[in-house]
Amino acid sequence: MQLNGGDQSKPGAVFPNFTYWPNKTNEPSSSAQTSSEKSTFSFPSTASTSQRQPTNQAPPCSLGPLKYVALDCEMVGTGPKGCCSELARCSIVNYEGDVIYDKYIKPINPVTDYRTRWSGIRRQHLINAIPFDHAQKEIVKIMTGKVVVGHAIHNDFKALKYFHPACQTRDTAQIPLLSRKAGLPVNQLPSLKSLAKAILKKDMQTGKQGHSSVEDAKATMELYKVVESLWEQELRSQPVS
Repeated sequence: MQLNGGDQSKPGAVFPNFTYWPNKTNEPSSSAQTSSEKSTFSFPSTASTSQRQPTNQAPPCSLGPLKYVALDCEMVGTGPKGCCSELARCSIVNYEGDVIYDKYIKPINPVTDYRTRWSGIRRQHLINAIPFDHAQKEIVKIMTGKVVVGHAIHNDFKALKYFHPACQTRDTAQIPLLSRKAGLPVNQLPSLKSLAKAILKKDMQTGKQGHSSVEDAKATMELYKVVESLWEQELRSQPVS
């Protein structure tokens, strides 16, 4: 998800520290964890984005279609003139493009700019929205042990206050394979809209109703699958850092 506004996290914000074991189940779930899914949550009192680094761990040896998910988030503005970005909706689809999670999420701080033109979020969407901390745990549980696909996905992870292992992250904004296939400059970050138009022949993010995180997540997974074989081959050929 590409942000359309400022994003400065407040000093002293709480960032969860997650320790994970790979998810042994085939189907993600937002229900309580089973004994085979071990996830330990530790919440330090204060931390900053710069103090937390992505966990470097070896990717799972075998990752079938059900182990891949695509994520997209929509953010609203909080703080003076909506200068801070906070999570307001999250959508996740599986490898086949089926929606496995889609919820509106109540930001921690009062909303000062719904950014409706881009986010598609309106006041009524957040009246009965799930609290951020509850949503965060549900979303992290789904992603744990899986390869997560997204577009400019660092923005989504930042809104979630979460860091996914780099070896299990696929960012369609950062892969030259897609830019070349779309006939776009490889030294510039392409928009999801331009990639979808050029490669998938789809018009998206049109009008003034705002983006749909479900539509964006589905398009991102489709783009990943177009270059999946070559992309994964490139990654396997790279030395492990």
